[in-house]
Amino acid sequence: MSNSEAGQGTPGGARPVRPTGWKRFVFRAPIHLYRLGLGGLFGKRLLLLEHLGRTSGKTRRVVLEVVSYDRQARTWTLASGFGTGAQWYRNLQEQPRATIQVGRRRCAVIADFLPAEEGGRIMARYGAKHPKAAKSLTGYMGFEADGTAEGYRQAGEHIPFVRLVEQ
Repeated sequence: MSNSEAGQGTPGGARPVRPTGWKRFVFRAPIHLYRLGLGGLFGKRLLLLEHLGRTSGKTRRVVLEVVSYDRQARTWTLASGFGTGAQWYRNLQEQPRATIQVGRRRCAVIADFLPAEEGGRIMARYGAKHPKAAKSLTGYMGFEADGTAEGYRQAGEHIPFVRLVEQ
């Protein structure tokens, strides 16, 4: 499977539904906490991504879960729960330079889009470390991961992953 095919949908064809109304408000609430200087409440589990809109050119913000962090390499790995259609994902494809904030720390990053095989390995490791979150993520995306490393690896090959590299 090519990088562009990863995350185009799920094996059953189901796609996660983007939140609207009050659910959208709840999903976006962490952005306001970061703006208030309270990003530290999330530790290193969440980050604020500031990127450029591909058509508007305006700064866009989204809070995302960190799948893994490599302190030595200074990289953060993210999964796109809405597949390759997520606005932040598409915006980074157009303009891979962005800024992140983790806690109170801000830094410039560049996005590196990972191949499906690497996504599978990442998801298998994530599933072992965070079994409840992994089961929730794969279920949300329409996969029926059986909770095994192999099941998470197979699901991870269909989930688009992005590694943010500090500049």
